[in-house]
Amino acid sequence: MANPSLLRGRFSQIDACYTVTFVVNGRQPLLLLLGNADILCEQRFCIEQEHRVLTHAWVTMPDHVHWLFQLRHGSLGQCMQRFKSRSAHALNGRMGRSGQFWRPGYYDHRLRNEEDLLRQARYLVENPLRRGLVARIEDYPAWWCRWISGSQDLY
Repeated sequence: MANPSLLRGRFSQIDACYTVTFVVNGRQPLLLLLGNADILCEQRFCIEQEHRVLTHAWVTMPDHVHWLFQLRHGSLGQCMQRFKSRSAHALNGRMGRSGQFWRPGYYDHRLRNEEDLLRQARYLVENPLRRGLVARIEDYPAWWCRWISGSQDLY
């Protein structure tokens, strides 16, 4: 169940763009383990194939995920519940563990215009650089953006 303070003012709008951030329970760096970022991408692809979202940018950090997408079908809550449930099941199965994988809830922000969309996409993709995980984004394997290739200078 989501924290009630996170639900205050939340409203889903089809065709609106959202950035969401969700965190591994206990902030454990489980997403660094080989293959776990691939599982998340597979689950994201499933949500896209159901025409629930159109992804614009994505980055998997060691203990959390940033996702920028356009909501196409259903509510934001339904989309996130579906993704988090499926990915938790797949990740727990792969690691031979059980129990809660994701921290309850998620942070979301509805974007207002295309300028915000491009700025937010760049911000998401730069996360591994700001955290000092890599010196060049093309060296970080767990990101994707519709408008940015790994060969571009982000600064």
